[in-house]
Amino acid sequence: MDRSITNGLKMRHLSLIVALADHHTTHRAASQMNMTQSTASKMLRDVEDLFQATLFDRGARGLKPTPLGEFVIANARAQLSRLERFSDDFRARRAGGYGTLNLGAISGAAPSLVARSLADIKRTRPQLTVVLHGETSDALLDMLENGRLDLVVGRYSTDRHQHLFDFEPLAYERLTAVARAGHALQGRARYRLADLVDHPWVLQYKTTPTRKALDAGFADADLPPPVNTIECGSIVAILSLVQVSDAVALLPAALVEAHLAAGLFTELPLRPEIRLDQFGLVTRKREPLSDAAQEFSGLLRINAARWGW
Repeated sequence: MDRSITNGLKMRHLSLIVALADHHTTHRAASQMNMTQSTASKMLRDVEDLFQATLFDRGARGLKPTPLGEFVIANARAQLSRLERFSDDFRARRAGGYGTLNLGAISGAAPSLVARSLADIKRTRPQLTVVLHGETSDALLDMLENGRLDLVVGRYSTDRHQHLFDFEPLAYERLTAVARAGHALQGRARYRLADLVDHPWVLQYKTTPTRKALDAGFADADLPPPVNTIECGSIVAILSLVQVSDAVALLPAALVEAHLAAGLFTELPLRPEIRLDQFGLVTRKREPLSDAAQEFSGLLRINAARWGW
C-alpha cells in the first residue's frame, strides 16, 4: 500500500467502506454511522481520492463495488475484525485474564483432536477465553481471511486458499456409514456402496468434502446416486434423522463414536473405504500467532502424533 494511503486512511474510512458494501446506499450507511448523508458522500469521495481509484459504481439501484472496491472491502472487514478482537483481548487482559483464542474446527476434528487439545490448554491457561466455531472448511476459512479467527483446523476448499494461508497436515479424517440400531442392514461385516444405494440417505450439501467424496465413490463404482434422500447442512440434524428413520448417512467416525458406543447406531463398514484428504492447521501467511495460538498449535501437533489421528 502507498505510504500516502497508509498515512491518510482512518478507522471511520474503513467503517464507511464496509457500511456502504452492506447497505448499498450512502443514506443507509450514513444512518448506521450516525452521520448525515452529505458527510458520508464527502467521506467516500475523500477515500476514493486517497486510493486514487473508484471503489463503488453509482447506479439507479445504489452502489455496486468495483473489482478494486471488492478488494478494499475485504481488507477493510479484516482490519476491523482484527481491531475488534484486539480490543476484546486487551480488555480481558486488563481485567486479569489471559485474552481470547478464536479458533475454528471442522466437525471431524472437533470431537477428538481439538477437544483434547482444548482441555490441555485450559489446564495451563484456565483464564484464557476460548471461542470455538464449528463449520465447514470453506466457511471457516472465510472467517480466517476476514480476521475473525486466529487459526483453523480444517483443509483448503479452493486453490485460492493456497495463496492466502499456510497449511500443516495433522491427521486423516476417517468416514463411516451408519444407520440406526436395529436397521434391516445391521449385522454384516462389510458393505459395498451397491448394497446401500437403494436405501434412504441423509446427505450433507454437495459442496462439503464428505459429500464430494461420497459422490465420487458412487461414480467410481459406476453407480447412480441415491434418489431417496434428504440434504441437510446440520450435523446435529443428520444424527437425529439417522436415529429416528431408516436413513443411512456417511459421517466422520469421530462424530458417531458416542452413538455407536451407546448402542444408538450400527456401523456399516464400507469396502473400499471412503477417505478424505488430511486436515490440518491453517493459519494466515506472514502473520505471527499470539502466544495462546502458538501453544494451542503445539498441543495439536503433540496430540495428533500421540493418538495417531
